[in-house]
Amino acid sequence: MVYRDKYDLWLNSELIDESAKKELRDIKDEIEIEDRFYKDLEFGTGGLRGIIGMGSNRMNIYTVGKATQGLADYLLNKYKEDISVSIAYDSRIMSKEFAEAAATNLCANGIKVNLFESLRPTPMLSYTVRYLKSKAGIVITASHNPKQYNGYKAYGEDGGQVTDKAAKEIISFVQKVDDFSKIKTMSYDEAKEKKLLNIIGEDIDKSYLEKVKGLTIRKELVDKYAEELKIIYTPIHGSGNIPVRRVLKELGYKNVSIVKEQEQPDGSFTTAAYPNPEDPKVFNIALNMAKEIQPDIIFGTDPDCDRIGIVIKDNNGEYKVLTGNQTGALLTHYILSSLKELNKLPQNSVVIKTIVTTELAASIAKEYNVELIDVLTGFKYIGEKIKNFEEKGDKKYIFGFEESYGYLAGDFVRDKDAIIAAELICEMTLYYKKKGISLYDALMNLYEKFGFYKEKLISIELQGKEGQEKIGNALEYLRHSMSQSLGANRIVKKMDYKISIEKDLLSIAENRIELPKSNVLKFMLEDNSWFVVRPSGTEPKMKVYLSVTGNSLKDSEEKMEQFEKAVCEIIDRACNC
Repeated sequence: MVYRDKYDLWLNSELIDESAKKELRDIKDEIEIEDRFYKDLEFGTGGLRGIIGMGSNRMNIYTVGKATQGLADYLLNKYKEDISVSIAYDSRIMSKEFAEAAATNLCANGIKVNLFESLRPTPMLSYTVRYLKSKAGIVITASHNPKQYNGYKAYGEDGGQVTDKAAKEIISFVQKVDDFSKIKTMSYDEAKEKKLLNIIGEDIDKSYLEKVKGLTIRKELVDKYAEELKIIYTPIHGSGNIPVRRVLKELGYKNVSIVKEQEQPDGSFTTAAYPNPEDPKVFNIALNMAKEIQPDIIFGTDPDCDRIGIVIKDNNGEYKVLTGNQTGALLTHYILSSLKELNKLPQNSVVIKTIVTTELAASIAKEYNVELIDVLTGFKYIGEKIKNFEEKGDKKYIFGFEESYGYLAGDFVRDKDAIIAAELICEMTLYYKKKGISLYDALMNLYEKFGFYKEKLISIELQGKEGQEKIGNALEYLRHSMSQSLGANRIVKKMDYKISIEKDLLSIAENRIELPKSNVLKFMLEDNSWFVVRPSGTEPKMKVYLSVTGNSLKDSEEKMEQFEKAVCEIIDRACNC
């Protein structure tokens, strides 16, 4: 069906309300109409994410309804009876409406729903699925995307985001929902009257927060000195405000200053157009506050509170936003060294990272005789490993992280968790403070010991149908037409995760990659630098990850500058081939 036919179908359907039709009729730009209807918003391996608006390629109650009906059909086919789904939502525009639409759709299919009374962080949804023994979970969020986006993430009964096998099965059911009349629904009041809709809140909060506090490693240190730590926290208009502050308060961190301008939920993100703690601009207000407060640590959580970014002061007295790799390396070392010192580090301990995350973590893990496992990009693969460890009982998960500011300790949550990370970051900062060193000093100590690792992410935005085609063509060019060197630096290995083959370009030997297939390429060079290219799973972008290692900060910065230039030339060629 061509996009105009779909457009007309929406305009003529009795099941599409008049306000939706008016929005569509008011579009005068033909390219805009095409972009809204040239495809259906895809229920990918994690769910939906798209721009809010009417159309088959947008986030609205109809596309949410289609996805939820498919999920309902999948659950009814798999479990037959005693099915419940837990649902949470964040502060984004339409999040509550989409959550209620999903809830009433499930109830209309005879599925019981546990819906949070108000916004909650994504990791709390993960916990709730397990706590209430739900068969699935849904969280309405677009994480750190700009305000025009919203999304829909699906979770399995283990509390982790659905991974590839389950996602494919759900997608097959979603694709069968090819007519609006197949989407069942009932009113919110009817769902409550029939006791299909259960509103949840404080009981879950208490249980979850007790678990989080139980992850404190150096309890005596925190009990005795927590109130000495000076903290500035910004929720960036999201769902972290209450739970982050509550857990810190209950642990004794009394000296917590909140960025008032970013304290309240606000789906328009009026002080942060890109509400992402990876973006240094979100900390501008906090940094102004820091001039007077002189905090030991500044941190911010994204709208659904699964990512966290931190700001520290360097030895020149200047504030520096750490990368996700740097924070992850600091936490990996603090957790492993502390557990080792306290004789609490199991022999079968495992740290997990993604294939685009710093190799500094591998060096740290090796120092403590801890196994390090690489997984594909996406925290769902870390959650999947935790599930496997639990089922087999052969390994003990300690910590996992990804370069995009996601971290998780403990196994009662199966997704990245900024509340847990906030607690551990505060404890780590307090520990080093009592030893008379800063987090910056601790980071430099790691570099001095293991090498000056430097990583960088380049995001190339390519909007619309044409952009998606360009991304696909660029990956194919890199897959088949790459030279075997970058200047004088030879490429020694190529990992093609689409065909699961690692090729040694010097010996021409091939090895099987034991990971799920994904359209990702990784190139390893002779000097241990590497780069990865992949399409974003949540945004219209191609992402390029770079890594180099130097013998000083200056050396690694110079190497990165040269490496980035060489890689960008190849990427530019690939995008314009």
